[in-house]
Amino acid sequence: MTKILRVVRSMTDGSPRPPLDAVSPASSGGAPVELVERIMDEFHRFIGELRCAGTERLVRAGVSMTHLYVMGLLAQHGDAPMSRVAELLDVSLSNATGIVDRMAERGFVERVRVADDRRVVLVRLTDRGRTVLDEAEVLRRDLIERLLSRLDAGQLERLSATLADVHGAVSGLIGEDPTLCGTIGTYHGPHLYAYRSNTPSTLAGRGS
Repeated sequence: MTKILRVVRSMTDGSPRPPLDAVSPASSGGAPVELVERIMDEFHRFIGELRCAGTERLVRAGVSMTHLYVMGLLAQHGDAPMSRVAELLDVSLSNATGIVDRMAERGFVERVRVADDRRVVLVRLTDRGRTVLDEAEVLRRDLIERLLSRLDAGQLERLSATLADVHGAVSGLIGEDPTLCGTIGTYHGPHLYAYRSNTPSTLAGRGS
C-alpha cells in the first residue's frame, strides 16, 4: 500500500518520482525500459503542470491538494476517525491531526463525537468543504475542456484510443490483484478527489 500511495502522490504533489524498478518489473511487461521511463517522465511532467494550472486559485484561497484529497474521501465515504485519515494519507497520527486542525480552522471539516460512544471522535465534511469540492470540480472540467480544445480531431481520436488502452490495462491489473482496488480506490465521481474503494460506505469502522 505504501509503495502505491507513494507512486500516486509523487505524480501529483511534485515530489521526486520513485525509480522505475520500484513501480514495475524491469521487463515492464515486455516494453523497453527506456520507453517506459520516457512515458512516466512525460506523464509526471503533465500531471504537475495540470495540477499547478488547475489549483492555483484554490491554493491562493488556502486549499491544498491534501485538503482536497481528504475532503474527497470524506464526501465519498462519510465520517472518518482520525486514525483512518492518517492511514489514507500514509502519515503519522500527529501529522494527520495537524492537517485536520488546519482544515477545521478554514471550516472545511469539523470534529464530531459518536452519540453512543462519546470517546470516539470523527472527522466530518462541512457544507463549506462540499462547496470547495464543487468549485474544484468546475475548475477541473473547465481546464480539461480548454486543454482538449487545443487538439485536432486526429489527436483526440488517438488520445481516446490510448486512454481506452490504459483503462484496459488498469482493469487487467486489478483483475489479477483485486486488492489493488481496495488500496487505491476507483474513481466514481462526482469529484475528482473522491474515490470509492472496497470499503464500507462509512470509514468510521476502521478505527478511532
